[in-house]
Amino acid sequence: MKQNTDPSSRRQNQSRFSDFSELIKTRLVSLVLMSSAAGYFLASGPEFSLTAFLHALAGTGLVAAGSMALNQWWEREHDALMPRTSRRPIPSGRISPAQALTAGLLLSAAGLCYLWIVCNPLTVVLAALTLASYLFLYTPLKRLTSLNTIAGAIPGAIPPMIGWSAATGSLHYEAWVLFSILFLWQLPHFLSIAWLYRQEYFNAGFVMLPGDGSNSLLVARQAVIASAMLLPVSLVPSLCGISGVIYFFSALALGGFLLAVSVSGLRDLDRNARPLLRASIIYLSLILLIMVVDKQ
Repeated sequence: MKQNTDPSSRRQNQSRFSDFSELIKTRLVSLVLMSSAAGYFLASGPEFSLTAFLHALAGTGLVAAGSMALNQWWEREHDALMPRTSRRPIPSGRISPAQALTAGLLLSAAGLCYLWIVCNPLTVVLAALTLASYLFLYTPLKRLTSLNTIAGAIPGAIPPMIGWSAATGSLHYEAWVLFSILFLWQLPHFLSIAWLYRQEYFNAGFVMLPGDGSNSLLVARQAVIASAMLLPVSLVPSLCGISGVIYFFSALALGGFLLAVSVSGLRDLDRNARPLLRASIIYLSLILLIMVVDKQ
């Protein structure tokens, strides 16, 4: 059978794949899977099953991808008003709203059904709660109140609990510790993004804490407060037996690093917002990795 080697056809397929990847925000889905995987590993005992682990990640990834697509469908008109998001697949016309809505609904439903089959009801409930809070709490609040950042931190902090429940079928207090770490981490992370694109958000009608950008000190203070709260909370996994002494001192150093970068924003947030964003990503990646490696 002759294979299609038409270069234009290959480019078209690659473009479609790229558009779909952008629609489901693969980088954010990767963060969801990373934190969910950490929760699963930390909850697992000697009976760890690679097959069950991969099943749990597959279902979680489908729900996450569906929620991202539905979020872009919901915000398509506002995305068209911001230079940063106007090139996304829907506002640019590369994917129609109907196609995005269909993809989002199918992915979300498939993920929830898959988790129901391969995991347990609690995991399905947590995944559904993540989806619902992201779409029906965080998304509409972005146009109503700057407290949307706190609301958005809720669905962003649930994935490690999904991993924990997938491994054990229950939620122990350790899972809530992971939730707390992810919740607090998101505040300086998203505040840095909100400041970097404050004018775009303001012009598009999103109510973010930076507002029109006239009060950088308020934003910087909130980032410092969240980072300061995160530091002691991040040490709890060692104190409650989730991870060991290596993690404890690593979390102490990483937390101090993130706090120091946050404090630098008090002097000049324009200059230090992007370093804070990068520092937050480095922080989360390393702290989850070390927590898993130093699991007790």
